[in-house]
Amino acid sequence: MERHITLPLTEELARTLHAGDTVYLTGTIYTSRDAGHKRMCETLERGDPLPFDPKDATIYYVGPTPAKPGQVIGSAGPTTSGRMDAYAPTMMSVGARGMIGKGARLPEVVEAMKKYSGVYFGAIGGAGALLAKCIKKAEIVDYEDLGAEALRRLYVEEMPLVVIIDCQGNNLYEQGRKAYLEQTEGRGEV
Repeated sequence: MERHITLPLTEELARTLHAGDTVYLTGTIYTSRDAGHKRMCETLERGDPLPFDPKDATIYYVGPTPAKPGQVIGSAGPTTSGRMDAYAPTMMSVGARGMIGKGARLPEVVEAMKKYSGVYFGAIGGAGALLAKCIKKAEIVDYEDLGAEALRRLYVEEMPLVVIIDCQGNNLYEQGRKAYLEQTEGRGEV
């Protein structure tokens, strides 16, 4: 199903999304990679507030390149999501709901998604320049010392994504593999 979604990603909205849905996302998202996630989780462990409100937030796992003159941001392709798996359950426990990246997630992350109604969106790796065209505003919120991994607030319009794992734990990677194997076995190709 094709969906045009305006953020924030509330629990009610998250529950309407299903693995395999094509989504065009509009609204405010945040960027962070492993160094930023580590810092955010350490902040939470100390009992200090995060530099943004995580409630119903969507975090894009990206380290964008510097913007060229006249651009809002440089190339902004997804980072491998597994690098954030150690931190994702903690971030969801404080309200973050959406994650954008590429690649598989650990079972612990999927369990946290089911518990906190999280959604994992896949962005196309290697399409960073095209994805950057969807980013209309970009500003550093904190962690500027991390360079490309600084915490940023982005405003995106019609960012093309696919729901890889929905909040029921349905996983497009697993469903696609199963469907392919069933199809090829039926033709005697395996």
